[in-house]
Amino acid sequence: MGFWDKLFKGNSIDKETNQMTNVKLAVIYYSASGTNYQLAQWAEAGAKEVGAEVKVLKVPETAPQAAIDSNPAWKAHVEATSNVPEVKLDDLEWADAIIFSVPTRFGNMPSQMKAFLDTTGGLWFNGKLANKAVSAMSSAQNSHGGQEATILSLYTSMYHWGAIVAAPGYTDPVIFGSGGNPYGTSVTVDQNGKMIEDVEGAVKHQAKRTVTVAEWIKKANQ
Repeated sequence: MGFWDKLFKGNSIDKETNQMTNVKLAVIYYSASGTNYQLAQWAEAGAKEVGAEVKVLKVPETAPQAAIDSNPAWKAHVEATSNVPEVKLDDLEWADAIIFSVPTRFGNMPSQMKAFLDTTGGLWFNGKLANKAVSAMSSAQNSHGGQEATILSLYTSMYHWGAIVAAPGYTDPVIFGSGGNPYGTSVTVDQNGKMIEDVEGAVKHQAKRTVTVAEWIKKANQ
């Protein structure tokens, strides 16, 4: 058995023998036109396959309404997801694990996500965010448009929280098929808003891995 075969065998998640029945996962996203909302939905599906309780939550939109109205795709997505609940600080405290999904803005997270993270100081100060399993995903219109930098910018905040980053690494062959990003699933979106890479499997694997790490942490603290 080769190195990669051993690695994948040792890190694969068996749905029948590794059902996670008591992990609470918050999938927190920002999406202007729908890509990261779709990633969040795939993460929800993957986590539920291993028994996690999942909330899909969006961060509040802070862009001026005039900017939204001027972009038909943006406006349509905002209207289509009006029923998705906005994340609250209580959701962070509730969650054992958190997956973030955001588009890249000049190699960084969108201001909407940053504005929300900047409100978490009270939870951080009281140790409410430490030891949570966290992971992140991103998208951009170019294959080298800053997806990795965006994910790492999110992880920088998580290090300050004292959270445990559950990056996918190369723990399953599906990661190579989606572009091979070890920091978190990333996808390229064309001018028509269509994903270029097939990342559904990678997203689901990343969600299952994040839930698994959260389960390990919970067991260690019992």
